[in-house]
Amino acid sequence: MSTLRPLVDVAAELGIPADAVMQWGRNAAKIDPAKVPARPDAPPAKVILVSAMTATPAGEGKTTTSIGLAQGLRKAGRRVALVLREPSLGPVFGVKGGGTGGGKSRIEPHVDINLHFTGDMAAICAAHNLLAAAVGDAVHFGRKGAPDARHVRWKRVIDVGDRALRNIVTGVGDGVAQSTGFDITAASEVMACLCMATDADDLRARLDRMWVGLDSERKPVPAGNIGVTGAMMAVLRDAMLPNLVQTTEGGPAIVHGGPFANIAHGCNSVIATHLGMRTGDVVVTEAGFDFALGGQKFLSLKCPEAGIEALAAVVVVTTIRALRHHGQADTTTPDANAVRDGLANLDAHLDAVLAYGQRPVVAINRFPDDSPEELQAVKDHCAARGVVCAESDHFGQGGQGAMPLVQAIAPYIDMEPVPIQQLSPPEASLKDKVHALATRVYGADGVEWSPLAARKAKALGRMGVAHLPVCMAKTQASLSDDKNWRNRPKGWKLTVRDLSVSRGAGFVVVLAGTMVRMPAMPRRPKAMAIDLLDDGTIVGVE
Repeated sequence: MSTLRPLVDVAAELGIPADAVMQWGRNAAKIDPAKVPARPDAPPAKVILVSAMTATPAGEGKTTTSIGLAQGLRKAGRRVALVLREPSLGPVFGVKGGGTGGGKSRIEPHVDINLHFTGDMAAICAAHNLLAAAVGDAVHFGRKGAPDARHVRWKRVIDVGDRALRNIVTGVGDGVAQSTGFDITAASEVMACLCMATDADDLRARLDRMWVGLDSERKPVPAGNIGVTGAMMAVLRDAMLPNLVQTTEGGPAIVHGGPFANIAHGCNSVIATHLGMRTGDVVVTEAGFDFALGGQKFLSLKCPEAGIEALAAVVVVTTIRALRHHGQADTTTPDANAVRDGLANLDAHLDAVLAYGQRPVVAINRFPDDSPEELQAVKDHCAARGVVCAESDHFGQGGQGAMPLVQAIAPYIDMEPVPIQQLSPPEASLKDKVHALATRVYGADGVEWSPLAARKAKALGRMGVAHLPVCMAKTQASLSDDKNWRNRPKGWKLTVRDLSVSRGAGFVVVLAGTMVRMPAMPRRPKAMAIDLLDDGTIVGVE
């Protein structure tokens, strides 16, 4: 890693004054948006969303591509704000590893960012669990406005994957025994509220209206009844401020918020995105895991809340490895026929981008073992569809390696942005919204509702929240709700197993298939490769 620049100099590239930069440790800072001046004469920033096709377990470099593209745009003379999510310790210690990019397209210091960073995750975890403790206390003392002890719905969270905490019983021997469990912090509604909020007042209102359970008449109990929203806001004071770090090449990177896209809405905070739009001419942001999950949630959930009505382009990252995978081939052996078969998965995501009225750009994240024939197969396919496609070696060459992608996307940046077309009108029913998403994005033939989900859908109608948008919790390993189905499955129906209302965040979480909100560690987790050396160096965090 090269010597890092002083963050006040990094911030100055975006016109962020030194008094808005709050140093947080040696190589990270918090930014106070209130001290960042507006640019009244600047044209509106052009927003580029980076997403991907359905990835292999290792991921296809969506974050790396976002960083590389931002570095390339900066090298090309653009004033670019890179706005990303914060990593979670679940993947860092589990299957996927860190979330800071790779090679010569990273955000630095990547080890610190992947581990504790500025403490935002810990603050969100503490605020969430403070409410859980306060709910239990209110139930114990029978306070007015508390939920019925039999209908407490507020779980606890922790920022690692732990299968043993999915289903537990609390209160044994000291109070009322209750079946509950833990979610991972990235799935916390407090995380979602922080990422959806536009400012502190909005966050407070969102926290107040979260549902923590039901009363004896089966009516929702808002968190505001419990009386600790002020304390939660105090815990979250610093976590509300976006973080500033830098890319491998010293460019600015705003990193804030970290909801997963398979079990939450998968986007960085609205506050950080607004900061990027105020300070940059071009904003590069990402939503994971793929377009069918995080990408569509960016457009359906985040953009309406953030007031983003149009985008310059949507980058869909693909790799030859992933195309081989979906073509049912060995991912390590060149096979152009498998790549051609796997293009059906890429097509599904491109079709979904077009369904939202957006301009797709395919970015081929280059790997050393990609064969010329395989690369050409992708380019020919995209050309036949009329979709812009470019190779990019940002992993190996940083911003310079991303220049083909920069040149491919530059004409779209200079055009008028394209308005977002939603799949369903706001007044559509919950079932109609789920059906549109299942059929038009995932490719299902329809939707099957479990008896539990069907009952809850009716109850949500009675509670007046059936109009809320849908946040799908679904496997990231497939377009379908079965992680074992590759490519573009046909002849299947999406199974809705359960529903959960995130009233503060402003959506209904729909759990499909066997998806759970507490991941587990694999047989050999990434944590087994991480260590602290005698000289204080941390190794194994990638």
